[in-house]
Amino acid sequence: MCQVDEDFQGQLEHTEVPSISKKCVKCKEKTAVVVIRAGDTYCRDCFREYFIHKFRAMLGKNRIIFPGEKVLLAVSGGPSSCSMLSQVQEGLSQNAHKKLRFIPGIVYIDEGAAAGRSVDDRKTAMAQMQTLFEATGFPFHLVPLEQVLDLSPSVLVMAPSPSEQPGSAYKAAVDQFIQSKGHWPPRPQDQDQDQDLDQASLPDIQESHTQLLQQLMSSTKTQTAREELLSMLRQHLLVHTARTKGYSKLMLGDCCSRLAVKLLSSIALGRGAQLAQDTGFSDSRYGDIITVRPMRDYSSKEIVFYNHMFKVPSIFIPGLDTMTADKSSIQRLTESFVTKLQADFPSTVSTIYRTSEKLQTAWKGSCAADVCDTCLLCLCALDTTVENASAFQATLISEQLSQTKPPETSSAINPNLNPGSALATTTGQCCSGEGECGKKGGGCCSSPRVPETTDMRSLLCYSCRQTVKDMSSVDHLPAYILLEAQRRNRRSQMREQISEFILDEGV
Repeated sequence: MCQVDEDFQGQLEHTEVPSISKKCVKCKEKTAVVVIRAGDTYCRDCFREYFIHKFRAMLGKNRIIFPGEKVLLAVSGGPSSCSMLSQVQEGLSQNAHKKLRFIPGIVYIDEGAAAGRSVDDRKTAMAQMQTLFEATGFPFHLVPLEQVLDLSPSVLVMAPSPSEQPGSAYKAAVDQFIQSKGHWPPRPQDQDQDQDLDQASLPDIQESHTQLLQQLMSSTKTQTAREELLSMLRQHLLVHTARTKGYSKLMLGDCCSRLAVKLLSSIALGRGAQLAQDTGFSDSRYGDIITVRPMRDYSSKEIVFYNHMFKVPSIFIPGLDTMTADKSSIQRLTESFVTKLQADFPSTVSTIYRTSEKLQTAWKGSCAADVCDTCLLCLCALDTTVENASAFQATLISEQLSQTKPPETSSAINPNLNPGSALATTTGQCCSGEGECGKKGGGCCSSPRVPETTDMRSLLCYSCRQTVKDMSSVDHLPAYILLEAQRRNRRSQMREQISEFILDEGV
């Protein structure tokens, strides 16, 4: 037992606090100017070398982007995406030690209509982004979010992916590319023509499209569902732009801190089965367009330090979640929780991030016999195709039993259909049970009916079901989503009708 008057003769341990007055841990000569983590102090030159090496090592060890491929960089104007753009510029410069060998392009999605910004503010932001992109010399595409209303249903169909190549093919492709190309990186004058054509074809935004998009956003009841819906629409538009412009890879600027928040919020939203695709380095859910996240090893602290020290420009553009309260949505609450926890426990973000690295999925997208088993909105594997004794089916039954309806309008319990949801198909009943309706041409069966609401429940994963459930009506969704839902429903009905004549895969 310890005594109060006990004399302690030993020396207490002294925790050494990192200080920038120390020497750099790498060169051990220059004075450190930045402290990344406890014990990791770097001078200016070593920090720059460390930052650049991490970006190229992430691309090099995965070997997904082959030489000569066209890669579309999704830049939002924030610090992370602008830092990613700066790293691509550095990798394509003439004095780069290990040059990047892909052909970059830039895309910016203007989300001002969804955030309720004025037309003048949107034009100002577009002009700032245009000036930033012109300085890079890369071809760029300024796309307003309203264009998502004119997309084709094909964007929701998983396109055939190119055949997987062995790891040895990457080195052979690099050697062949170096020998066949006389000028690398591509000269800016070779890209001016495509850039001018793209800027000249930039469509004017119709006020009716802006109103429809704002009506879609306002139809969602919660901020959580609104942010999820906006994220899906943005992703659809990015994939569509990459396909139409001839790009095979889509590069996002999600950093480690952002992915840690996304992982926890996705679990809270019921997207546990899709975490490997939502937070991994590569995402091949769209087949021909592979999404990569080369900034996922960087923390937001590292990015801010690098941008400040080396004058990397970034543009602040208010979004849908700007200046919102911490409890306004699950995403904002998770971000506030992780940020405050990171301030007291610096290993919080890295621990969550390392957990996401271990996540894998055994499912691989398929669209055999034109019957897709993917979610209509996020295109991930459906996690709702489970047995009747599962917890998911029990949840559906509990939702039905909790619906308070008058006895005369209550329907039989159907575990596959929720009567109180806007997703369920509304079917009319004959006004007479004796078959007299419509004999004189005045009954309800002979009069024109209101079109039935599209049944989307069976086409959505659990998380997307909750998102659409928070909408006042699915009729506000873009036309390409409704058309694809109708096509899949017809295919499913047709398959059920001919199921007796279809041979099993094992036969």
